[in-house]
Amino acid sequence: MSNIAIFKQPDSPANTGRRELSELAKSLVGGGATNRRIQTNTNGTFKRIVNGEQIGKAPRGEINVIIINTLPKVSRVFYAGKYDPNAKATLPNCWSNMGDKPEAGASDPQARNCGECRQNAAGSGDNGGRACRFQRRIAVLLEGDDSGDIYQFNIPAKSLFGKGSDNVHPFESYTKYLPANGFSIDQVVTTISYDSNADSMELLFSPVRETSDEEMALVSKAQANPDSQRVCVLTVAQNDKVEILPAPTKPEVKAKAKVVRSAEPDEDEEEDAPVIRQSSKPPVKATPVAKGNLAKSLSDWDENEED
Repeated sequence: MSNIAIFKQPDSPANTGRRELSELAKSLVGGGATNRRIQTNTNGTFKRIVNGEQIGKAPRGEINVIIINTLPKVSRVFYAGKYDPNAKATLPNCWSNMGDKPEAGASDPQARNCGECRQNAAGSGDNGGRACRFQRRIAVLLEGDDSGDIYQFNIPAKSLFGKGSDNVHPFESYTKYLPANGFSIDQVVTTISYDSNADSMELLFSPVRETSDEEMALVSKAQANPDSQRVCVLTVAQNDKVEILPAPTKPEVKAKAKVVRSAEPDEDEEEDAPVIRQSSKPPVKATPVAKGNLAKSLSDWDENEED
């Protein structure tokens, strides 16, 4: 870790480089890969979290990183319940890594695909927005950290879209701004900063400089590591250590159309006479009914008629 001294003797003459974690170390921290992420906070700080524990001090305002990986499309996440910071974390009801259809692991998929989902419609969420939120997870290296440790960084919806000013942009605009000026996003050092002019917590992205040869060597090694892809994918329970299933949403019930009756036609209705279909068969002669039988039938009808 950069800027962290854990040994009384920082340098060992017998060790010429950083060793990889042993299988024993991996088993003790929870089975496989170490979970590292950079957490944003409403107080304008960035916390470095490793296996659920904060490491070092939380810098305020901005951090410098190298973005090494992200999915080609914006992801989507849907929680049916209202956000409660004091409640236990639950899995989302539905989510999509590529923003096209629910993932197989979603316990409460909302539609066959995201394009026709009612949670993706404008006005389905608060303040006229969408109930299903956009989100991106990116893999980053920290500037000055020669360990090459990969961190997950979550970019919320309000920090994704919009137009930039000069070289400062929301993320999606930033990914287009750099290539338009001849640079690749994984070949520059990027400043992630809080927008001091925003009413809510929103992030901005701007380039600092090109990466050095030493940094590019770290980038290449990190991009070959499966963790650089793993931290970008919304596997939710595996990465976030959350296992509580959400309550399923109630199916949408469409109201039945009301039948409106009227004794008179509307003005725009045509009062055409009914069409009588002509028959090729000869007309059927009516069978005469005996007067006695007819009188009996009328008597039966009168007896069965209700008051």
